[in-house]
Amino acid sequence: MIPVFDVQRWSNGPCVIVRAAGELDMAVAPRLRAEVDRALETPEHPCLVMDLTEVPFCDSVGLGILVGALTRIRDTHGRLILVVGPGMITHLLTITNLNRHFETCGSLREALDAAA
Repeated sequence: MIPVFDVQRWSNGPCVIVRAAGELDMAVAPRLRAEVDRALETPEHPCLVMDLTEVPFCDSVGLGILVGALTRIRDTHGRLILVVGPGMITHLLTITNLNRHFETCGSLREALDAAA
């Protein structure tokens, strides 16, 4: 059975939340990119929270989406918070030294509290 990739987007106060679940690879990356693009359509200082706690795998294309989102957010003086648990995403950020550039939280509640 092929694992299903799901991505959802909604607003919570000043933040847009994008939650992904499933393996993030080249085949499904355009779906995540489209949701991130929609989330960043706001003209003023966006706040984007990306919940990746249910993403067990991320390839270089998926990592590129995260870096691209961070670059776009910084260009507009917004804020990006990644919600990650122990696992592949955290490891990937660490081994690429990107953990120094991304703001991370361990839960969606923690990220929303930090953004408030």
